[in-house]
Amino acid sequence: MRAKWLLPLRSMYYEVNNFVRQWTMKPSDRNLGMDRSISRRDLLLGMGASAASTFIPSGAFADEMLRLEGVNGGYYPPKLTGLRGSHVGSFEVAHELAREGRRNWGRVSEPDTDLYDLVVVGAGVSGLSAAYLYRQENPEARILILDNHDDFGGHAKRNEMQAAGRTLLTHGGSELLEGPNYYNDIAKSLFQDLGINPKDLGDAYDMDFYKRNGLTGGIYFDRETFGADRTIPYPLVNSLYYQGWIALVEGSLSVEEAVQQMPISAAAKREMIRLFTTSTNVIPQHSASEADYLNSISYREFLSRHMDIREPEIYTIFENLPSDMCVGIEAVPAIEAFYWGLPGINATSQSIPNSAFGPDPDKTSVYHFPDGNASVARMLVRSMIPDVAPGNTMEDLVLAPFNYSRLDRPDSRVRIRLQSTAVRVEHDGPTNRSSRVGISYIRGGRANRVWSRHCILACYNQIIPHLCPELPEQQKEALGTMVKSPILYTNVAVRNWEPWKKLGVGALQNLGSYFINSHLDYPVNFGGYNYPKDPEEPAIVHMVRFPHRSNAGLTPSEQKVAGRHELFSTSYEAIERNVRRQLAGSLSGGGFDPARDIEAITVNRWAHAYINRANPLFDEIYEDREDERYPFVRGRKPFGRVAIANSDSGSSSLIPVAIAQAHRAVNELS
Repeated sequence: MRAKWLLPLRSMYYEVNNFVRQWTMKPSDRNLGMDRSISRRDLLLGMGASAASTFIPSGAFADEMLRLEGVNGGYYPPKLTGLRGSHVGSFEVAHELAREGRRNWGRVSEPDTDLYDLVVVGAGVSGLSAAYLYRQENPEARILILDNHDDFGGHAKRNEMQAAGRTLLTHGGSELLEGPNYYNDIAKSLFQDLGINPKDLGDAYDMDFYKRNGLTGGIYFDRETFGADRTIPYPLVNSLYYQGWIALVEGSLSVEEAVQQMPISAAAKREMIRLFTTSTNVIPQHSASEADYLNSISYREFLSRHMDIREPEIYTIFENLPSDMCVGIEAVPAIEAFYWGLPGINATSQSIPNSAFGPDPDKTSVYHFPDGNASVARMLVRSMIPDVAPGNTMEDLVLAPFNYSRLDRPDSRVRIRLQSTAVRVEHDGPTNRSSRVGISYIRGGRANRVWSRHCILACYNQIIPHLCPELPEQQKEALGTMVKSPILYTNVAVRNWEPWKKLGVGALQNLGSYFINSHLDYPVNFGGYNYPKDPEEPAIVHMVRFPHRSNAGLTPSEQKVAGRHELFSTSYEAIERNVRRQLAGSLSGGGFDPARDIEAITVNRWAHAYINRANPLFDEIYEDREDERYPFVRGRKPFGRVAIANSDSGSSSLIPVAIAQAHRAVNELS
């Protein structure tokens, strides 16, 4: 009954909320367009979880979403904008389990009376691959895949956005196939079975797009941090780094010309030029083991100890540039920072080979579906549940309509049950003699349990000790150390991309800003989808934030835990304001107006994104990557009828690792 009054209550709240917003909004927010109606801004999906739960009981929200899931064509998560990723309703139960120790959710129902052959917890690429590979070995197997989100794919999420009457596709998380020619044989074989040909994707990437439009990499200094909004068409990091990411053209400015435009002090400018131009080895005493030494000190320490950098502005500029490391430069090995393209390597005897980035096309990152790796997940789902979408090729998949009401049908041998958070996995009796596993999960606020001969946990590995109390204590301890990095992937649909063209930039590194990176979405023309070639056409701007807490004496794991807390405590409204401020400041020189030009915003909040890999500044590094002293190796061991997958168990957040770990888990059950 609660679901019936959800929509009227939500509508009433909109009217009251909009009225209050109009009367209380600051002029600065009006100038940014915070009062404008943008595509599908939604109370439940566009506000923080705490704000949403204040007005709509979680049970009513769950009831309504579950009702829509069963309606033919009425439930389609990729079109939802506002706050996505770790969205409202996807994490609350898991937090109750792990943080509060809750174990009782009331009477347990058993909706599926039959015994499954396999239950997979986690519908990301690893979980879907595990189901696919298990089915290859057991064609008649009955398989159930559970996931806590309202969409499948894990971080391989598809975002669909509307701008100027046009549908735009992009990724909401996992975005590219990195060097697929170098994938392991397992991933290559799976791709071949599915019909995924990376070469065709490489051919679909318009490498000449940036050259035709004169787009280089740039840097943006924001007013709040540096006293002035200034965008400079100069890639502060080594251009080879950009070539491994986006095929931008070389900038026309010299180091000296670019530095003179920076809104920093004269002393800081002198230090910046020295950092870029010094070619004398500043660490000759370590020449015999220079690489090892640079792996033992942080980039911040290299700057202060060996480059004599004193001006705080320099540290502010470089603080967050090794973005994917998800920590500040005080926790990044110097040699790793050089590989990220940060300056200073010329003041050593080291060099970064060209092949590390762009010149070798097999190693570049230009293998994209229009929706990123969401298409990999979609290929897996369609192969196991053909009724969900028409077609059978990777080309026809891109625009194929997906019918989510067909994911969980009793007559299907493979079922995907979304909005279902696992809370308990236990054997029916002693582990070594049990013939089945019970998997309890919460769906719509109600406790359910299914039984299966086997179970694969392809979820975040850190929550497994809470799901499986029967695990050995040493294994629980290992799994508990596997902290993942929080990431905020934000997509902004804009009226056109003329401001980027006028400024001559295709990607920006935003120094000191909320989002460290922003760039035009990748120029991929594939499967009937055409990216916007004309600057007058609507486009998507991709913005990324890696929350962490620098310079507080914290380990990488502690920095990421602090970043995760920030992520969950930040409202959608605050994120939207940062989006608008940053685009206004960085693109105003090209004529961008956030109140006029922003048509939709999708914020993909990933509280647990990249897995923490070993950092030589804090961790012991072993010669064998599969050394059992690594927590991820100890943590993934099978127990009874349960095996563990997910890229976490391979300590690398890459597609081929996710697939290889699925393969290992399936083999451990045979």
